[in-house]
Amino acid sequence: MNLAASFRGNFGVLSQCSSCCDLRFQPLLSSSSFANSQRCRLRNLKFSRVPRLCRKREMFCRVTETETGPDSNNDEEEDTHESGEKPATTDSVEEKDSQIDLQPINVQQINNNDAETTAQGAVQEDDAIEVTSGSPLPGVKPQQLDESMRIPKETIDILKDQVFAFDTFFVTSQEPYEGGVLFKGNLRGQAARSYEKISTRMQNKFGDEYKLFLLINPEDDKPVAVVVPKTTLQPETTAVPEWLAAGAFGLVTVFTLLLRNVPALQSNLLSTFDNLSLLSNGLPGAFVTALLLGVHELGHILVAKSTGVKLGVPFFVPSWQIGSFGAITRIKNIVPNREDLLKVAAAGPLAGFSLGFVLFLLGFILPPSDGIGVVVDASVFHESFLAGGVAKLLLGDVLKEGTPISVNPLVIWAWAGLLINAINSIPAGELDGGRISFAIWGRKASARFTSLSIGLLGLSSLFNDVAFYWVVLIFILQRGPIAPLSEEITDPDNKYVALGVLVLILGLLVCLPYPFPFNYDSINTDF
Repeated sequence: MNLAASFRGNFGVLSQCSSCCDLRFQPLLSSSSFANSQRCRLRNLKFSRVPRLCRKREMFCRVTETETGPDSNNDEEEDTHESGEKPATTDSVEEKDSQIDLQPINVQQINNNDAETTAQGAVQEDDAIEVTSGSPLPGVKPQQLDESMRIPKETIDILKDQVFAFDTFFVTSQEPYEGGVLFKGNLRGQAARSYEKISTRMQNKFGDEYKLFLLINPEDDKPVAVVVPKTTLQPETTAVPEWLAAGAFGLVTVFTLLLRNVPALQSNLLSTFDNLSLLSNGLPGAFVTALLLGVHELGHILVAKSTGVKLGVPFFVPSWQIGSFGAITRIKNIVPNREDLLKVAAAGPLAGFSLGFVLFLLGFILPPSDGIGVVVDASVFHESFLAGGVAKLLLGDVLKEGTPISVNPLVIWAWAGLLINAINSIPAGELDGGRISFAIWGRKASARFTSLSIGLLGLSSLFNDVAFYWVVLIFILQRGPIAPLSEEITDPDNKYVALGVLVLILGLLVCLPYPFPFNYDSINTDF
C-alpha cells in the first residue's frame, strides 16, 4: 500500500470530521438557554467533548469510504471512548452534558443513513461494471447471476482481512468480477506456495463454496487473485450427448481413413458408394494411421490421469486429404498449473511422433511385401524437411530429382501420421501446440503465437488446400482462449519445457519444406 496515499486518505477524513464537529456545535453556542455564569464552564466542556465526537465522526467516515470494518469493531470503539469519559463536577453540568448527548445521537443516525446510501451506490456501480475482453479469466462466459450466486460483503471482508495476508498476497484494492471479486496487490514469496496457503485458509473458512485463481493481469502484467463462487463455473450442458456426437465423428473419420488409402476412389468420390468393396484395400493404411492417432490420444489420457486433469471424449476430425486431422479433446476441469497443462499437452504429440518416426524408418529399411511397393516421384520428399532429410540420409544417391522411386507403403502411412501430429503441434488456439506455448511462455505470448500461426496458415492456404481447411477449423473450433488455470504464475520445470520445445520443433520440421536438391552431381555438371 502506498504510504503517501494512506496519509492523504486519513487527512481527508479528518478534515471532513472537523467541519462536521464545528457545524454540530454552532447551535449550542448560539442558544440563549444558558446563563452567563455558566458560559465559561460550558465552553470548557465543549472543547473537552469535541475530540470525542470527532473521533466518532472519523470512525464513521472511514467505514463509509472503505466499507471494510465490521460493525462489531465500531461498537467496541464507541464503548471504549464512552467508558473513558470523565464525569462532570456539578449537577448542572451533568444536565447540560445529557442535553448535549442528544444531538450527536441524531448526527450519528444521519451518518449511518449516509453510509447506507454510499454502500447502495457502490453496489449499483458494481452491478454496472462489465468484464472486458482483457479480463484475467478468459474463456469464462458471462452468466446471468442472481443475488444468491454473488459473494456477500461480509465474505469479501473475511477474504481480504483473514484469508489473504502479508505472507501470501497483500491486498491493495478490489474490483467486482463475474459475481466474484478481483483482488489486486503484492504477491509475497513463491506463487505456488502462496496459492497453497490461501487455498487452505479459504477451505477452512468457507469449505468448497468458492474457487481461487492466482493469475497475471493482462493490463499491467502483475499478479491478481480472483475469487468466484463455484456455482458460476459449472460446465455447459449440450443437447446431444457427448459420446453420441463423438461416435458420429468417429464413423466419418473411419470412412475418410479408408478412402485416403484407395487412390482409385479419390479421383471420383461419388463412385465410392458403387464400389464399397474397394475400401477394403485401404485397411492396412487406415490401420497404421489410426494406430498413430490412438497412441497420440492414449498419451494424453495416461498423463492426464496422473496429473488429475479430466478429459472429455475425443472428437476425431475427418479429412479427405490425409484421412484425419486428429482429435479435439476438451478439458473438463480446471487445470492446477502450467506445468500440468504442459505435461498433458506434450504427451500426445510426443507419443505420436515417437511411434510415427519409428514406422517411417522401418518403411525405408523393410522391402515392400509385393516387391513393388508404392512408386512416387522423388520430388514428393521436398514437402517435408524431416521426411526429405531422412530420405536423403538413408537413400543417398538413389534419390534423384525427377526420378520415380519405389518405397514401402509404410513410409507414406507413417508420414501421414507424422503430419497429423505436426498439425496438432501448431502453436495456435487450443491445439496441443497452443497449450504448450501457453504453458511455457504464458498467455500473452500464446496469443501472439496464435495470431502468427493463423496468418502463416492463411498465406499457405493460397497454395495448399490442407492449410485452408486447417485455418477454418482453428478459427471456428480451436481458436481459444484457453480456460484459466488455478495458478498461472509459476513457470514449469526446465525438463518439461525442453520436451515442449521439442514437440514444437518436430512439428515445424514436418511441416516446413525441404529446400535442398537431392542430386548435387547433376547441378554441378550443368555449370
